[in-house]
Amino acid sequence: MDPVFTSMIALGAAMIVLLISGVWIAIALLSVGILTFLLFTHADPALLVPSTLWDASWNWALTALPLFIWMGEILSRSGLSANLFGGLAPWLRRWPGGLMHVNVVGCGIMAAVAGSSAVTTATVGRMSIPELTRRGYDRDMMIGSLAGAGTFGLLIPPSIIMIVYGVLAQQSVARLFIAGILPGLCLVVLFSSYIALWARFNRSKAPVPEPAMSFREKLSASRELTPVLLLIVAVIASIYGGLATATEAATIGILGALGLAALNRSLDRRMFLDSLMAATRLSCMIALVISAASVLSVAVGFADIPRTLAGWVEGIELSRLGLILALTIFFLILGCFLEGVSILVLSSAVVLPMVDAAGIDLLWFGIYIVIVIECAQITPPLGFNLIVLKSMTGRSIWEITRATLPFLILLLVMIALIVAFPQIVTALPQMMSN
Repeated sequence: MDPVFTSMIALGAAMIVLLISGVWIAIALLSVGILTFLLFTHADPALLVPSTLWDASWNWALTALPLFIWMGEILSRSGLSANLFGGLAPWLRRWPGGLMHVNVVGCGIMAAVAGSSAVTTATVGRMSIPELTRRGYDRDMMIGSLAGAGTFGLLIPPSIIMIVYGVLAQQSVARLFIAGILPGLCLVVLFSSYIALWARFNRSKAPVPEPAMSFREKLSASRELTPVLLLIVAVIASIYGGLATATEAATIGILGALGLAALNRSLDRRMFLDSLMAATRLSCMIALVISAASVLSVAVGFADIPRTLAGWVEGIELSRLGLILALTIFFLILGCFLEGVSILVLSSAVVLPMVDAAGIDLLWFGIYIVIVIECAQITPPLGFNLIVLKSMTGRSIWEITRATLPFLILLLVMIALIVAFPQIVTALPQMMSN
């Protein structure tokens, strides 16, 4: 067997042992990286590890990460979730499927605030599950649509995982945000269309449609939600219009979020410090994982693993479609045991050079991998959205998985669509460049 493949098997086994033993992911990545230097290269880890950690820790693109997280924390604590159902219900109550669409549209809005799948699911679920249950909506469809739509937190900008991918793949975070808009909207349409079709064929499970409201009444009911929507649009538009970088747009978002919190009188010293500390803790955790992943990436480069893998892929003449199919299966298997950021950083050192060598656009691949990781959020036994809903509903993981299956299939359909029509991903970034 080729020595490089032997080293890959040994390193993979070491990583699995460390993860199973409960070691922090960042420590596991760093340990395997140092082990790679010591056993399979002639490089000195005492020189390379500190410099790699330092270079990864001050990457400019990472500055957008804590800012967007803080913006989401401020808005979440300022009563957004309480206003979400009341603001959306008047506009969606007459659609086929009724208020079930609040899960989809609400998650789309919350995704643009939180940037996290689990946070999106938990926030929307806290307000929609009691309301939909009280109105007699089908429980399986309610849970399934919430678990599926909760994954929008990874795709609809500003997305935390897109920032992480941008740093790892050295891609523009702003272009990734723009590239995620059309696929995100397509998923909202796919999910809502499925709910509407389900309602047409399951009339006995749908409650009686609620009475219509006038346009003025709808506006009045959603007046507290409108400022948040305008803030989200302003943040994304500032990036799309070339007026601000992702970091500058995040700063605009924080100032706007603080202003909205002050207007609704939820901003006080305690709320300010709690949101700041929550954002700091999460940002530090992600930054530590990224820095450790950078060490592993450099180590496997010195061990010649990416070049060997690229040569192996070229040697077996695997087509781009075949490679994408193989990677989809690989990521779905990882998703059964790891959460999104971990999947990305664990695989990046090997997968990104291989994809680049195959001639696949790394911007397009970023959106592809985010959608695949969305699938991983709703695959048992460690799908984070499933775990969140288990704690909120008391139902078993397998019951929630069965209810979520149609939406997992729709996510796979979205992957097929962007493979067949890559313009769904690339059109907006190209327009921005022109």
